[in-house]
Amino acid sequence: MFAGATPVQAHAILRAMKVVASLGGAAALSTADQAALIAAGHYVFRLSADPDSLEPITPAALAAAVTDAGLRREAAQSLAVMALVDGAVDGDKIASVTRFAAALDIHDDFIKTMTEAAQGHLRWAGMDMVRHNMLSITGQPWAEADVMPWLLPYQGDQADPALTARFEALQNLPEESLGHTFWHHYRHHGFTFPGQPDALNARFAVPHDTTHLLSGYSTTYRGEILVSTFTAGMHPEEPMAGHILPVIFSWHLGIELIEHAGSHRGGLDPSHFWEAWSRGQATKGDAFAPDWNFWALIERPLAELQVDYGVPPREAED
Repeated sequence: MFAGATPVQAHAILRAMKVVASLGGAAALSTADQAALIAAGHYVFRLSADPDSLEPITPAALAAAVTDAGLRREAAQSLAVMALVDGAVDGDKIASVTRFAAALDIHDDFIKTMTEAAQGHLRWAGMDMVRHNMLSITGQPWAEADVMPWLLPYQGDQADPALTARFEALQNLPEESLGHTFWHHYRHHGFTFPGQPDALNARFAVPHDTTHLLSGYSTTYRGEILVSTFTAGMHPEEPMAGHILPVIFSWHLGIELIEHAGSHRGGLDPSHFWEAWSRGQATKGDAFAPDWNFWALIERPLAELQVDYGVPPREAED
């Protein structure tokens, strides 16, 4: 993440993040804001960031300091997250993000999604995040109004006992294998294997839960935010609108995006968020890639697969 950023560019981005969080200095930084700035400095730029020493910066000055298009996009993404760290859809903070993004010439869809949310259009914003999530997972534009038929495809006469049996058979593999670990993960948490009527689509469930195993993140609300952030780094297709924003809205802001999917407040861990993103970006394998094949890997030891994929170790538990 932020590969090649110079110390001057790093400080410019951190200064802009502080401007968003503090509304240009009009508001004091919260404990979460301070933790986010310190963690971003540590995990993203490998430097010590003292939030109190970060001076304000204008959008024009940030654009002058950061000229690379890729670095500009990552800066805008970080500013977007910074606007939501405190767990509220704050219109003034989001307006600050849009000003910085405009100066950086970043007009990605996640900017519009946040702007619509700030204007109270939460249903539109939620559906837009669902569309981007489905695009990232399926590789195809998503135009359906209801995502549930795709998420729950085994209901009624669409149940697939043979598929369920295939997953059940993973218990017979060596305990250290990806397959057995996946089976244990489902059994331990009481999840339903794909093929059963109430199970999630294997096209989502298998790569998602494999990413839980590869990354080591839990299935708590906090862990779900971290694993989706890891996914955004590992599978950089619609990272913000498709992966990071949906879980922040669902499990940190308490906004239910899909009916009956649930919601929770306060799940974002600012100390580990940036680590999860950087770990995902360092990972060479991609469980959501179109050609990734779970069944070809089930006999591989999970630890060996983590080494082959270059998954960095975690510095702390979530």
